[in-house]
Amino acid sequence: MRSRTRATLRVGTTALVLGLTGCDPVLNIFGSFFPAWVFCIVAGVGLAIAVRPLLARARLEENLGPLLVVYPCLALLLTMLTWLVFFRT
Repeated sequence: MRSRTRATLRVGTTALVLGLTGCDPVLNIFGSFFPAWVFCIVAGVGLAIAVRPLLARARLEENLGPLLVVYPCLALLLTMLTWLVFFRT
């Protein structure tokens, strides 16, 4: 049964990776081509990390809901905003 779970996990991971390849637009960064969503995810997570000390310094962090939910949602919001700013058609 354990090998069946691992096989299902491998098939699911492979399908996910194959589904995400070939996304447009593609960025040329130092000769390597990356899908634009990689750039947006890195930017969104980096911006969320940068916003956290600002929220803590302003003493707003203690009033937020469960931080385990708030910060991933903030990263997702900033990722989507980065996509809209740079890759909107």
